[in-house]
Amino acid sequence: MVSSAPLTASSSRRRAGFALCPDGDGERPPIRLFYEVTGRRGPAPTLLLCDGLGCDGYVWKYLTWALASEFRIIHFHYRGHGQSSLPADLHSVRLSDFARDAVAVLDACEVERAVLIGHSMGVQVALEAYNQTPERVAGLVLVCGSYGNPLRTFKGSDRLESLLPLVRATVSRMPQVVGAFWRRALPTQLSFYLAQQIEIDGTRVRREDFFPYLEGLARMDPRMFVCTMAAAGQHNAGDILSRIAVPTLIVAGRRDSFTPMTLSQEMAGRIPGAELHVVESGTHTAPIERPAEVSDTIGSFLRRRIAPPALPAAKPA
Repeated sequence: MVSSAPLTASSSRRRAGFALCPDGDGERPPIRLFYEVTGRRGPAPTLLLCDGLGCDGYVWKYLTWALASEFRIIHFHYRGHGQSSLPADLHSVRLSDFARDAVAVLDACEVERAVLIGHSMGVQVALEAYNQTPERVAGLVLVCGSYGNPLRTFKGSDRLESLLPLVRATVSRMPQVVGAFWRRALPTQLSFYLAQQIEIDGTRVRREDFFPYLEGLARMDPRMFVCTMAAAGQHNAGDILSRIAVPTLIVAGRRDSFTPMTLSQEMAGRIPGAELHVVESGTHTAPIERPAEVSDTIGSFLRRRIAPPALPAAKPA
């Protein structure tokens, strides 16, 4: 069902490949899922990085640098994201599919158990992967995300959920027009400026750290983006929280208006033994706004509750 095709092995610390995961009922050609493996080789805990909607890794830049000397790190692209292939039926995409993608990548990398680290929508993916295969999850790190229905709390209201049917209809009726505008408008200085005004902390986020997100998003099929947004909006993992039985860390940004801090506080209260860390003044992109704080917090959690004592101490972030 799942296979791996290595692409590169330019160093002893990094390689890339594709995992295969069924598309729908399995009668269609399988989805090709791009992944990269970096960090410590040998008997080290494995971290699987789960992106947000439309993302292909920009938010993990500093965390990967900080933890690569101690942990094996796998980053992958969901179906329809980055270098992974599109599903045949975009409208049938579910968050459960992305969770199956995560497990397929673990299979391809011959990893029995991993700590799942999710950002934004990746929090939902990590929770859903735990729901599907709890025996494959050694721990959870949930960063600036929601356990479900994020469109109902985006910017403190459900307006985005109300507007979604209109957005989907527009994209479906004029895919070429929308696609052309999408590709031209996103990777621009104006988009970066608007992001600063809407959410991210412009005093702390460097252009070179955020622009890869805009460039990657511009390469994404806008139909896939909207369908994935709808899938995330419909998904809810609330009933899973009380059943989580692995070490869990929740990282929240106090100024996060995309997935408000109150959602993280609720998760911390409902997941047995969960730890909560609040990044003061942090927004939805806290991992690149306060990289040292976020990396130190996650690294400390992993060493205390996941990593074997034999591993060396981390270098300062």
